[in-house]
Amino acid sequence: MERIEVRPAVGRYDDFYEVVGVKKPGGGGCWCMSYRDSRVRNDERPDYMRNLCETEPGPGVLVYVDDVVAGWCSIAPRSTYRRLMNSRTIPFVDDRDAWVAVCFVVRAGYRKRGLMHHLLAGAVEHARAHGAEVVEGYPADTGPDRVDVISGYVGTVRMFEAAGFERAAETGGVSGGRRRWVMRRELSRDEIPPVAAPG
Repeated sequence: MERIEVRPAVGRYDDFYEVVGVKKPGGGGCWCMSYRDSRVRNDERPDYMRNLCETEPGPGVLVYVDDVVAGWCSIAPRSTYRRLMNSRTIPFVDDRDAWVAVCFVVRAGYRKRGLMHHLLAGAVEHARAHGAEVVEGYPADTGPDRVDVISGYVGTVRMFEAAGFERAAETGGVSGGRRRWVMRRELSRDEIPPVAAPG
């Protein structure tokens, strides 16, 4: 049996880089900055994320399979994501600063093993440990269909529902041609955190 663990990214920049970092010298890439602040130049993004990984609460969580880093989820208060604060497509449900899981990345070779479920469960517990009252995500409503790897970075409504989230509002956004929803989980209502769904 393989051992799967989710750990905060604090103190683990090298592992974050292994999953999300751009390996090609001089190459451009998101560095999980698209929602945080896309104004930050490509060559400044590694240091920006390194600094976030050095202080609590950090920028997200990482999933490990037998101690090998296999995936990433960006989870942080909505107020720290500039793009979300200014979004015209993703509404605010109320005036609380919800923690938001905006991005999932699973490395090639580890996909189709249910790791996004583990990442989401770990992201919720990370948010809870830092005082979050509510956690949100903005996944695509794929129905019973699979979503492609590129569009699937936002997760699926089914995945969030399996983790105890509920539909709170429809957004004006799409991913892979599929409508995105505001999915919410009120942590104050939780008694026992649900176990991540298999698969």
